[in-house]
Amino acid sequence: MKRDLTNIIRYFLDEWMPPIIRDSRWFMYPLFWYWFKGRNISLYMNFKKEAWKMSEQEFTDCYRKLDCRATDRPSDLNKKSLNLILEKLNKESSSLIDVGCGRGFWLSLLKNSTNLTLSGCDIFDSFELDGVDYKRGSIESLPYPDKSFDIVTCLHTIEHIRDIKKAIEELKRVAKKQIIIVTPRQRYYYFTLDLHLHFFPEKEYLIELIGLPENECITCDGDWCYFAKP
Repeated sequence: MKRDLTNIIRYFLDEWMPPIIRDSRWFMYPLFWYWFKGRNISLYMNFKKEAWKMSEQEFTDCYRKLDCRATDRPSDLNKKSLNLILEKLNKESSSLIDVGCGRGFWLSLLKNSTNLTLSGCDIFDSFELDGVDYKRGSIESLPYPDKSFDIVTCLHTIEHIRDIKKAIEELKRVAKKQIIIVTPRQRYYYFTLDLHLHFFPEKEYLIELIGLPENECITCDGDWCYFAKP
């Protein structure tokens, strides 16, 4: 199911459904069963509570082994966000890292449309995209020196991270010219069809968290697209 469609569904559920129904277990259970293909429903429905009790390995394994409708699509980026990021990439840059690169949809697109030297970092053991320097690592402790990359992108990742402040500091540390972050424009509910731990219904939450004075935060069909100079 494409991101543009799921954003429409999420908007209807979150903005139009009465909260007492929207955030009830009985109403959401069938949706969870469908979205997570009938597996580990109790864990995913209670993820916002259980995530904080897990070891680092248990938490990582939740994502490494995740199989749901979201992992069936090539990217969580919607088309409007994708076009905006391409338009606003710093033109004087020669290197870019995508932190939380997944299977490489964004890097693959850049490889075919730019001359940037590309790198990726994620929790998976391997990564199959020629021409991209990939390292396994945690966003909370990136395996790179300070100011290693002109551009740092982090797309649909920070909302999943337990120590989000540490993750943001790491993104800022390795960036030289530009930081680009995309995260859902989403209000908090306990039962959400994702493994999100952090929510940004207003852009001020995101701007304050990152704390960079030269920034621009734009809403794009259900997502925030944040651009800043580190």
